[in-house]
Amino acid sequence: MQHQSFDAGGVPSAVQPFKRPAVIGIGSWGTALGATLADNGTSVRIWGRKAEAIQDINANNRNEAYVAEAPLPPSLHAVHKMADAVRDADVVLIVVPSSAIRSVSRQVGEYLAPGTPVAICAKGIEAETGLLMTQISEEELPGHPIGCVSGPTFARETILRHPTAATVAFPFSPLDRISPEKSPAVRLAVSLTTEHFRAYVSDDLVGVEIGGAVKNVIALACGMMTGAGFSDNTRAALITRGLDEMKLLSAALGGRRETLTGLSGLGDLTLTCNSTTSRNMSLGLQLGAGTPRAECFEGRPVVVEGEANAVSITDLARKLSISMPICETVRAILHEGADLGQAFAALWARPLEAEPMAMEFAIAHPATDKDIATLAERIS
Repeated sequence: MQHQSFDAGGVPSAVQPFKRPAVIGIGSWGTALGATLADNGTSVRIWGRKAEAIQDINANNRNEAYVAEAPLPPSLHAVHKMADAVRDADVVLIVVPSSAIRSVSRQVGEYLAPGTPVAICAKGIEAETGLLMTQISEEELPGHPIGCVSGPTFARETILRHPTAATVAFPFSPLDRISPEKSPAVRLAVSLTTEHFRAYVSDDLVGVEIGGAVKNVIALACGMMTGAGFSDNTRAALITRGLDEMKLLSAALGGRRETLTGLSGLGDLTLTCNSTTSRNMSLGLQLGAGTPRAECFEGRPVVVEGEANAVSITDLARKLSISMPICETVRAILHEGADLGQAFAALWARPLEAEPMAMEFAIAHPATDKDIATLAERIS
C-alpha cells in the first residue's frame, strides 16, 4: 500500500510503509503499537517471553494479561524466539522497560539485517552512563538508523482505538531532507497512522527523548502534592515549571526548546501529570497521602520509571550545571530520605526568578523560617 504525501514544493510523492514490522515486547504498550501497525493490514510479529500471552494473542486475538479490553487484529502474530521476530523484519520497535534496552538491543542485533531501522519506545536515561535510550541502542546496534516513538499515549486507550497522536523521531540525513518520503521517520509514521492513530515526524531526537524521560519525574511531583491535599493551582505550577526544566536539559544536550512544546513534551507531560493511569502520578499520590513506599500499589513490585530516572536525570543535570529544582526535590524525597513536606516547602521558598529566563535575575523569597515550616506542616 502506498500513501500520498507532498514535498515542500507541493509535489505529491509516494511513501512506502514498512511491510514486515517487528515489535519487541509483549506488554501493554508493545501490544498497542503492534495492534496499531496491524490495523493497516500489515502482518506484524511481536516478541515476548510470557508463553500465556503468546498463546492468547495467537489463539484468541487478545492479550488478557496486559490489555484485555479489546480484540487484537488477526494479522498480529506472537513469537517466543527473537530470531523469528526480527530476522527478516524491515523495521523493529523495541518496547521494553528502560532498564532492559541495552540487553534487548544487543539481543536484537544478533539477528537483524544490516541497515534495518530501529525505533525505541521506552523513556528514560541510563543511570550508569547518562545516555538516552536511543544512544544506548546506537552503541549496541552500530550501522542501524535509530529513532524513537513518544507522546501522550496510554496503551489501554490506544488499544480501544481512541483518537491518539504521537511523535516519530529519527535523525535526518541530507538524503532524508531531499526525499523525506524515503526516511525511516516518515515511513514509520505512515505505517503507524490509522483512522484513530495520528503520527507526527521530528528530527529532534534529543528533544523528544528528554520530554519522555523528565515528564515522569514531574508527574511524581504532581502526584505527591495532589496526594497531600493540594489541587489545580499547585499542579499547574509544577507542570509549567517542570516544562522549563525539560527545555533547559534538552537545550544543554543540543535539542530544540520548541520540541518540548509538542506532543512528546508538553503533551506527554500534561497527560502523565493529570491521570492516575500513570504509574508515576499514582505513586506520587500514594506517597503524598502518607503511604510508605513499600506499601504502595498494595505492596506489589510495580516498576515506576520516574523513580529511577529522578536520579539519572539529576545526575546528568548536575554534570551539565543545569538547575532542575523540581526533579531534585523528587530525588531528595525518594532516594535521600528528605521529608516530603519540608522538601516541597523549601522548593516553594526558593529565590524568586524571572520569566523569561533572559531577564536573568533572582531575589530572595520574603517568607520567614516560620512561614516555611507552616507550609511544610500543611504538606505533610
